[in-house]
Amino acid sequence: MDPTLTINQISRRSGVAASALRYYEERGLIRAERAGSGHRRFPRSTLRRIAFIVFAQRLGMSLEEIGQELARLPTDHVPGGEDWAQLSQPWTERIDARIAELQRLKSGLTRCISCGCLSLEFCQLANPDDRAGRLGPGPRYWVTTRHN
Repeated sequence: MDPTLTINQISRRSGVAASALRYYEERGLIRAERAGSGHRRFPRSTLRRIAFIVFAQRLGMSLEEIGQELARLPTDHVPGGEDWAQLSQPWTERIDARIAELQRLKSGLTRCISCGCLSLEFCQLANPDDRAGRLGPGPRYWVTTRHN
């Protein structure tokens, strides 16, 4: 069994478009070697890196942040399960914060739609005397838990 995969094989196995893989390579998130023909050949371990990238993006991390995280992986061996677990362990707080934010959004959306007044400026239930306007621009009750 060949220890490397072509870009098409990596794309099929990971579900990530070849164009995105080339972009990840350009950004230094994954690495490929060039075959004698000039075609990219990826080590099989690249599949874990791609899975990490996809998951991190779904958490809302930028590619720059993902690159910083990947830079923490050991370079003296192919990272294994323990290395990946150690890298992703601190994400629990980030995931919990994201869940709390989504719950606030869900609650606010339900409250506002069920009200029917469709006015955050004049709503006497959620925003009496336009208190939200003093907190700053945008949907303040949806992006913060602080109510004045």
